[in-house]
Amino acid sequence: MLPVRAAGRPAAVRAGAAAPRWVSAILGVPLAAKLAGANALVVLAALAAAYGLNAGSAQGRMLAVMGAALGVSLVVNLALVHLALRPVQTLEDAAARVYGGDLDARVTPSPLADREMARVGGAINLLLDGLAADRARARRLASEVIRAGEQERAYLARELHDSAAQTLAAVVFQLSAAARESTDPALGARLDEIKRMAVEVLEEVRMLAGAVHPRVLDDLGLPAALRAAAREAAEHHDTQITVVAEVERADVPPAVASVLYRVAQEALNNALRHASAREVTLRLARQNGRIVLDVVDDGAGFDVAEAERRRPGMGLFTMRERVALLDGEFEVASGPGRGTRISAAVPLERREETWSDDER
Repeated sequence: MLPVRAAGRPAAVRAGAAAPRWVSAILGVPLAAKLAGANALVVLAALAAAYGLNAGSAQGRMLAVMGAALGVSLVVNLALVHLALRPVQTLEDAAARVYGGDLDARVTPSPLADREMARVGGAINLLLDGLAADRARARRLASEVIRAGEQERAYLARELHDSAAQTLAAVVFQLSAAARESTDPALGARLDEIKRMAVEVLEEVRMLAGAVHPRVLDDLGLPAALRAAAREAAEHHDTQITVVAEVERADVPPAVASVLYRVAQEALNNALRHASAREVTLRLARQNGRIVLDVVDDGAGFDVAEAERRRPGMGLFTMRERVALLDGEFEVASGPGRGTRISAAVPLERREETWSDDER
C-alpha cells in the first residue's frame, strides 16, 4: 500500500492533526461523555442564573424543582444516547468477528436501529454475502486446479512407469541375454556394466514416477501413501519415521489428500535433508470438521521469520500456498536447536471436492 502524503489529505484532516493535544483529547472523549458534560454545564449554568435572579429564600423550592428537572433531562439524554449507539456496537462486534476469522458473522438486526443505521447494517451483510460467494467460487476453482494438476501428474507417472520403465526393463533383459551368449570375455564385461547402468536408470525412473504421483495415493488413500513415503525415506536415511493415522481413506477427499500429501512430502524432505533429524512423526487426524496433518522432527530447526523473508526458503511458501488454495490454515513452529513442527489443517467440503474414479 502506498503511503498517504500530508499534502493529499483534506484540509480538515490536516487541521485536526495540527490541533493541540488538549483539544484532541477533548474531541476524543466518547459521545456519551461529551453529552453528559454539556448537559452538566447547562444544569450548572441554569442553577447559577436562577440562584442569582432569585436570591431570596422564598424562591428556594422553585430553584430545587428547576434543578431536579434539569437533572432528569440529563439522565434521559444519556439513556437515549446509549440506546441510539447500541446498533453501532452491533456493527463493531460483527466487524471484529469477521476480522477474527469468523467469515459467517453477520450484523444482527437491532430493534433500536433507525432507518439509516438499518440500511448500513444491510449493506454490510450484503457485502459479506458477496465475499462469502466469491470465497466459495475461489475454493471450487482451487479444487479444479488441484485436480487438473494431479491428473497431469498421474498421466506422467503412468507414462514413466508403463512406457519408459517397461522399455528399460526390456533393455536390461536383452543385455543380460547378450552377456550370457557372448564368447568374448571383454565384451561380456562391458555388457554387464551397461546392464548395471540400465538397472540404475530403471530404478531412478520408477522412483521418479512414484515421486511425480504415487499410485498408492489413488489406490489406498492418504494414510497408506504417508506410510509408503515414510518407508521409502527410512530406507535412504538413518532416521526413525513414525506415521500415526487416526483417519480412514474415506475420511479424506482427493483434493485434500493431494495437498496434504505434498505438504508431508516437502516437510519430510526438509527434516531429512536440511535439519538432519533423528526422529520424525507424521500425525493425521480429524478435528472439528478439518483434516489436520502435523509433521514434527527433532532436527536442527531454523529461524522461521528469516525463512519466510527469503521465499521460497525450504518450501514454506509453496506449502502455505497449497494449503491456502483449499482455505486451510498452515503454521510453522521452529527455532535453532528446537526442532520443527509443521501443521496444516484443511476443512472438509466433500460436495465440492469429490472426484470420480475416471477423473483421476
